[in-house]
Amino acid sequence: MKGVLEERAVELGVYILENKATVRAAAKEFDISKSTVHMDVTNWNGKKP
Repeated sequence: MKGVLEERAVELGVYILENKATVRAAAKEFDISKSTVHMDVTNWNGKKP
């Protein structure tokens, strides 16, 4: 399961950077919540902020 979460975090990060997208836009594109986008991108290495 951890690998899947890491892959999604990377995909989200790439999407945000390549499209200059907001968290809201990324959430809509991936059909997940804004909170999930934020958590995945900020905690993708398993560390809590």
